[in-house]
Amino acid sequence: MRNEQTLEKLKAMRLSGIADLYEQQTMDETTQSLGFEERFELLVDAESARRKSNKLERLIHQATFSDPNASIEGIEYYPDRHLDKNLISKLAQGGYIDNHQNIILMGASGNGKTWIANALGIQACRQFRKVKYIRLPELIDELALAKYEADDSYRKLIKKYTKIELLIIDELWEAFHNSSYEKLNIM
Repeated sequence: MRNEQTLEKLKAMRLSGIADLYEQQTMDETTQSLGFEERFELLVDAESARRKSNKLERLIHQATFSDPNASIEGIEYYPDRHLDKNLISKLAQGGYIDNHQNIILMGASGNGKTWIANALGIQACRQFRKVKYIRLPELIDELALAKYEADDSYRKLIKKYTKIELLIIDELWEAFHNSSYEKLNIM
């Protein structure tokens, strides 16, 4: 038998994973035959999984990927792409982030550099790292606007970017080969 007050308290404490499973357990005769510790463990596991899932969704959303469906598992290793599967697997582990190393993806337009960058970023989010994806023109505009604000916006923006563990700047290579980006020296 379900205790409605307990259920309401769980919801008020924002323990919705536990609340949902508690409701399910009260209707399922097989879980009612389990002991307290077993049922409690199931409740805690459900809440933990819900929180991890929510955190991952939030990290992916905050990263503003151009393709939030990109994934390491979805990379296609066609011979003409000359992708090193072992290197991609190694990068997917995230050691380059821990070692403060940079990755530059180069290749012809349309070869999937952005998609691979998004896939590496999403993989970093799966490791619960803070990631930000931004195109260089947007970053330049954001920095330029903040620089000329009188409310300390520039310093706040720089502080925000220093908290990011993986910053993916797309279209960087194109910027260095395009004269319309002479405004690069904004700092």
